[in-house]
Amino acid sequence: MKVLVSSKLYKKILISLFGFFIWASAINADSTFTNLTDQEQIRTFHNVTERIRCICIPSIAIKSCSFNNCTVSAKLKLFIENRIRAGESADLIVDKMVHGFGQDIVSDPIIAKFIETGNQGMAQGVIMGFGPDILAKPDSSWIDFSIAAAAAFGMLLIYLYLKRRTAPKAAIATESENHSSFDKYISEIEEKQK
Repeated sequence: MKVLVSSKLYKKILISLFGFFIWASAINADSTFTNLTDQEQIRTFHNVTERIRCICIPSIAIKSCSFNNCTVSAKLKLFIENRIRAGESADLIVDKMVHGFGQDIVSDPIIAKFIETGNQGMAQGVIMGFGPDILAKPDSSWIDFSIAAAAAFGMLLIYLYLKRRTAPKAAIATESENHSSFDKYISEIEEKQK
């Protein structure tokens, strides 16, 4: 069974689907994955990750930082999970991220891995504290502008594609109309000359 859809309806459906996917991705952009299962621990995790900034992209909170693009922040998220499992509160973890966890923290597997792989800066930051710069002060206006610009550009490309796709049909119709008008004009001239 073949369903015929007009080109205008087709355009509206395409643009609506594109808008829906942009909206759906924006809704999920602020969430982060955690291995914690207890609801209270998950709330604590989200509380901490909203208040600590991403290491790779300082303008966003670590909660929104991508695992794929920033492996250091991904490991820091695992470290935060370990602290929550150890029974530390969100306020205590954030305070210790600013002021330091102390030398005892080198026994944590994530910090031990930082030291083993030569990432002394991160290890020292956790041990001695990152200072107030680790706190998230996200200014998402540039990120929001970038997303809006990308969405507008995508919609423009879809519009131009659909316009280009339907343009040859319109040109053929116009050309045939012009051709018949020209023939009519020629025949009128021939009639007058007789």
